[in-house]
Amino acid sequence: MAAEILATVVDPDGRSVDLTLERWAHIADGHPELARYRDEILETVRAPSRRRPGRVLGEEWFYAERVGPSAWLKVVVGYEATGRGLIVTAFARRSMP
Repeated sequence: MAAEILATVVDPDGRSVDLTLERWAHIADGHPELARYRDEILETVRAPSRRRPGRVLGEEWFYAERVGPSAWLKVVVGYEATGRGLIVTAFARRSMP
C-alpha cells in the first residue's frame, strides 16, 4: 500500500520532497507544539534559513529561524537514490547545533 502524500514541496536544489500522512502523524503526535505549523514545516524545506548534512547518507537538515514555538524549526529530510525526498520528522530547537 502506497503512503498517502499530504503535500509536496520543492527544495532549493529542485528536488521534490513529500510529507506523508504517516510522517505528519509522527510529527504532530510526537511534537504537539508543531501541530499547527505544517505550512511552516513545508516552507522550511522550500526556503530554509540554513541547511546542514544529516548524520546518515542521503539525509539533510533544514532550519528556519524564528518560526514555530522556539528559536529554530528543524526539518529532517531523507532522500532516495532517485533524488526524491521524504520529510522524516520536525522539531523545535532553542539553538543551532
